[in-house]
Amino acid sequence: MPLQQIAKVLKSNGTDGGLLLGFRDIDPNEISLEEPVFIAFDGLPVPFFISSLTARGAGRAVVHLNDVNTLEDAEELVGQAVWADWEEMEEEDDGFGDLVGWTLYAGNGAQDGVKAGHITDLIDIPANPCLEVETENGTSVLVPFHEELIVSVDPDRRMLTLEIPDGLLDL
Repeated sequence: MPLQQIAKVLKSNGTDGGLLLGFRDIDPNEISLEEPVFIAFDGLPVPFFISSLTARGAGRAVVHLNDVNTLEDAEELVGQAVWADWEEMEEEDDGFGDLVGWTLYAGNGAQDGVKAGHITDLIDIPANPCLEVETENGTSVLVPFHEELIVSVDPDRRMLTLEIPDGLLDL
């Protein structure tokens, strides 16, 4: 199991074992609460499950780990690296599956229900994921992909309808 450092314990938070973590190169909201994180003790990775995680700005979060219930427990972890089997976490299904090959439609507004093209890639830009779309006229464009822009998802027909900002596509 290849572990990657995902965070560092910056300080304790409160008296109930809370920890302030500084995350490296990932959004704290991407962390799966169903997979353990690891902290090394005597050179061996010890698994901990996250019981709660509250993001605190960019790259930080207050985390409660199972079995870390007191200020004293939390203080022992300050300065420690937090590791995770990040490859496994990245491969988890986010509920949208593989959108490559799906048909993208423009929804809401002047372009309602117009076929925009076919999704050729999902570009994971931190805090700004985009779909690469080959439009009907053969050009390739990046379309912002955020849950607030989703109008409908039809997995059976492999169709995604997004509220696409005006002027982004020449339809």
